[in-house]
Amino acid sequence: MIPRFHLHAKLQRPHLSFIPKFSKKILTDFLHFPPLKFSMANAWKRNQPTKMLTPKTFLLLLLTSLLLLTFLYLASQTQTPTPKTLQKNPIFERKIKPFDCYNSPQAHPVIANIVEGLKYPFLYSLSDFGNLPEKPHKDIVRTLKGKPFRKPDISGTVQELLEKMKGENGGKNGIFVDVGANVGMATFAAAVMGFKVLAFEPVFENLQRICEGIYFNRVGDWVEVFEAATSDRSGNITFHKLVGRLDNSAVSATGAKMAFKSNEEIELQVKSIPLDEMIQESEPVLLLKIDVQGWEYHVLKGASKLLSRKKGEAPYLIYEEDERLLQASNSSAKEIRDFLRSVGYHQCTQHGTDAHCTKTE
Repeated sequence: MIPRFHLHAKLQRPHLSFIPKFSKKILTDFLHFPPLKFSMANAWKRNQPTKMLTPKTFLLLLLTSLLLLTFLYLASQTQTPTPKTLQKNPIFERKIKPFDCYNSPQAHPVIANIVEGLKYPFLYSLSDFGNLPEKPHKDIVRTLKGKPFRKPDISGTVQELLEKMKGENGGKNGIFVDVGANVGMATFAAAVMGFKVLAFEPVFENLQRICEGIYFNRVGDWVEVFEAATSDRSGNITFHKLVGRLDNSAVSATGAKMAFKSNEEIELQVKSIPLDEMIQESEPVLLLKIDVQGWEYHVLKGASKLLSRKKGEAPYLIYEEDERLLQASNSSAKEIRDFLRSVGYHQCTQHGTDAHCTKTE
């Protein structure tokens, strides 16, 4: 039976007697709606397709497409970042490779402590922890008593200077060069502040301590440490290491005995290299610290290019100026001062046994 519609008011439901039972329920549910009223004038609109693309929808689609095309274009133009752009402080190709902390054997047991009284605290360990001598280091005694290490003067000095330099440079960081790094007391003072550090230390046991400190303080991205002494020539030099106090050594046997009051020392052949062969001209060096028990003059001579940079680019200089140790290495304080004046360092002040020098021209 063909369903009939009354055109005047109501839409009649069709009869479903001709539809199979399995389809009848579906159609009944689909057609189960209340009567609709409409006029003949607009009845034709029910058979018209729905407008899917309005002006508003079209504009939104157009904008989305433009954004997507712009993103794809920029992505295709972007080059893969180089290691230099991925790091805050780029690692340049050095003439000698950094010491490999991860593949070198480490001493044990490892006992470290935090340094007291620093604005930017850090941890380090000493190299004679493993076989406590009859008169252990004062910081070992403090650790056994549950106290932190005493603040090394050089650590406080480095942090004060670098913080001042950072403020003067508008927050820009440079490099701290630590010659005679020992167990890292100056190195870590700078690294925990976010400064790049080049550390030079020829004694293997001290390098082990520095590696431990790099791990303790999580500063592997900031420290490059080199198993070498710095000098005015490349090659090898004889180093004298004291027996029983492995964190102390000197190039001169006389200087070693004089500085550390010991008659027992052994000779080692260590690699030497000038700083000018390790530091790129484009690297901004803020601070250079040298503590090498009388070998300072030779280190400074090997850094002539670095020290000859113009004012504002030459580093602030700290070096140990102990006349007895200098003479033991065939140099003198006067010889050092004369050399520094020749490269523009006319302003030097004494701080204990250390000299602080700045460029004045």
